[in-house]
Formats: sequence, C-alpha cells, structure tokens
Amino acid sequence: MRPRPLRRVLIANRGEIAVRIARACFDEGLECVAAVSEADRDSLAARLADGAICIGSAAATASYLNIGAVVGAAIAARCDAIHPGYGFLSERAELAQACAEHGITFVGPPAAVIRRGGDKVAARRAARALGIPVGEGSDAIASVAEAGRIAADIGYPVLLKAAAGGGGRGMVQVRREAELEEAFLRASTEAQQAFGDGTLFLERYVTNARHVEIQVLADGHGQVVHLGERDCSCQRRYQKLVEEAPAAAVPAHLRAALGEAAVRLARALDYVGAGTMEFLVDLDREAFSFLEVNTRVQVEHPVTELVSGIDIVRQQLRIAGGDALGFTQDDVALRGHAVEVRINAEQPAQDFLPSPGRIERWTLPQGEGVRVDTHCHEGYVVGAHYDSMVAKLICHGASRAEALDRLYRALGHVRIEGIATTVPLLRDLVGHGDFRADRINTRWLEDHFLPAWTAAPGRTGVAA
Repeated sequence: MRPRPLRRVLIANRGEIAVRIARACFDEGLECVAAVSEADRDSLAARLADGAICIGSAAATASYLNIGAVVGAAIAARCDAIHPGYGFLSERAELAQACAEHGITFVGPPAAVIRRGGDKVAARRAARALGIPVGEGSDAIASVAEAGRIAADIGYPVLLKAAAGGGGRGMVQVRREAELEEAFLRASTEAQQAFGDGTLFLERYVTNARHVEIQVLADGHGQVVHLGERDCSCQRRYQKLVEEAPAAAVPAHLRAALGEAAVRLARALDYVGAGTMEFLVDLDREAFSFLEVNTRVQVEHPVTELVSGIDIVRQQLRIAGGDALGFTQDDVALRGHAVEVRINAEQPAQDFLPSPGRIERWTLPQGEGVRVDTHCHEGYVVGAHYDSMVAKLICHGASRAEALDRLYRALGHVRIEGIATTVPLLRDLVGHGDFRADRINTRWLEDHFLPAWTAAPGRTGVAA
C-alpha cells in the first residue's frame, strides 16, 4: 500500500541532527514538531520547528528512548510521520512497529527490515548467502569457551562485537587468550546496557585496515542506488573523528565492487530509505569484507551530500511519503572531495574528558566549500546528559588536497570559549603528514598520532 503524502513530521531526536531534519522539512514544505526533553525545551531545534512538545525529563531513558512517549507525542501533535535521526531509537524495530500500529509513517525502513539488517549476525548471514565476503569469524557465540575455540581456530588478535548495535559499543579487541574471559564479560555487559541485548559474535582482527561504508538510497518502487563510499578509518575506541568521501586510498576496482555489493545486499533485505553498508578493506590483501548495516542516516552523511549534490535527509522524507527516487545509478555523479570533523566538548589531552558548560563565545567559519552543522550558539549550555558533539565542520574541494587545505584553515578560524573542545587536536590531525598523505589505517590515530600529540609540551592544562 502506498504511504500517504507527509504533512507534519515529529523530530524524535535532539542536537544537530534535529536541526538538520527541521531544515530539510522546511525545504520540503513540511511542518515539523520537535520532541524535546526538559533539558532541551529552549534548544535550537525547538526554536526552528513549527512547534515543540516535551516528552520527559533530561534522562534519555525517560524521553528520547521512551517509545511510548515519542509515539504519544506524535499523536498529540497530530503528526503523520516520525523521523528518528540517528542514535536513540533510530534502529529500534519496536518504534517502527509502533508507528505502523498507530498509522504513523516511520521515516526509515519497515520494522522487519530493521530486524534483518540491524541484527549483525543476521546481516552477516544475508551477505554470505549473496556471496559477499564476510570477515572470518563466527555467528552468535554463547559462551567464553565457544569464543575461545573459534579464536584459537582463526588466530589472535580477534574482535568481540555486539550483535544488536554499533557505534563501537560492545566492541573489544582481544590480543591473546589470557584476555578473552575479561573481554567477553566487558563486551557483553556493555552491549546489554546499550542495546538491551548482550549477544556477541567474533571476527578476525585485520591489522592494516580501512573502514569504508557505502551510502544507499532505496525507494518503495524497486529502485536502489548508491552514492559512493566514505572512508571512516580515523577512529578512537571505534568512534569516528574524521570522515571523508570518496575513499581515496581504496583501489578503483574495490570501490566499484563495494558499491555493487551494497546495492545487492540492500535489494536482498528489501531495504527502503537511506542506509549504510559498512565494510572493512584489507589494504595488504586488496580485499574487503562486510561488517554491518546501519538502518538510518549517518552522522557523516554531509560528506556524501557534498560530493553527490543529493540531499539525503530530503530523500528520506520523500521516500517515506511514497515518492520514487527520480534518478538512477547512472545519474549519480560524484564531484571533488569532502572531509568532515566532529567537534566535541571534550579535553583530548586529558583522555577526552567531557567539558560541559556555557558557551561564552561561538564563532565558526564561513566561506566557499565550508559547511557547519550545529545546534549550538553563544549562551548555549552544553550539559552532561547527552553526547558531547557540538558541531560538525565539513569542507569540500576539487581535490582531497584542496578540501584538507580548506578544512585546516577553517579549523584555525573556530573561536569557542567557555568550554574545552577537540578543535586543537583536529587541526593538528588534519595537518599531519601521514594524514595528508593518506598513510593511515583504523589503528593509526590511537597507536601513532594520539600518543605523540598528548605527550607534546603544554598538553596537560585544561583549555577553555
């Protein structure tokens, strides 16, 4: 059955993605209502939206993670759709199911697709059935003993990973057998706390790897396209700090194969909406393996938008309203290079300690090829209840070198006072010779850059 055209959208999220959705609704001629916690009543998203409705206290479990409160707010505000953004409830099949039961359009895949794609073990099975390479390892593992047998068979180091979620939660590297029992308990506990499911699986750890993901769009009319790849290899504790498109270090034949594999998997999952297929590229072997599916918009979607010229959030809204994509794979043309950094309210020299507080000065750069996605402003109070990201700075250029030059200059013009941020680290990272030459892998930041950066003179103080 064809979905009804959308009229009013409830934004079931906060921060910069809530602002991003509000602006997309405005561009699409849709009304939007911000669902806010008590801590976000005066947020920028609440100010930009056509209305706001409080769904609970500052604690995420009482507000942004409360399915009943979110659906009830949509009904009370007479919204015919819910956009979940990323994080929080965005990959919870229960929210999509509740929307269907109440006649509300969920801006994302149907509940059944979220279950198939969001469960990493099930997604690995689906990829394997299509002949898509999958990392050497296991399906769901029931015990430390079973994990030990599998790890001994494929060889250490290995990764323990949560089956029900992503974002680095419930993911622990195990270098040797003596570490396995403690790592298994830690990964399972973290997965249970983050996703309500402590199920783990195990993969062989690839030492010289790049983390590459493919952005897909699929409508409800059988059309599936990909918008190229993103390189997200610059990570700390499996959390991304820098993302770029395209993945310049990946050979052209692998990039073509990655795009083709992502589209085939999306079709097999009956995917609808915007999604991301994530892969690990082994640079030494020039081979890739499937990692997981993210059934939502990604934090790093702006780099793909800048190189493709396609507004991914507007496409989400159009697809949810029943529209066809209106273009084919042959129409997708990627131009130039884009790089994004996440600016967090943290003290990187002190193990990235959060830095909540009131922003006393807030000046971010503008200019050709410069984009800023944020929810902050002078006087905004960065609280301790939620994620510490305060802005995303994204730069585009005709080449990778031009995009990096532009980003380096832009970071030098950021003026934030009242809180400590990661800007000094990000500027040094973007200007580093290895990063400029693209001589990195998923371990480079933690094993090489951060130790040297932290040890440099003057890093021990708290900057504000």
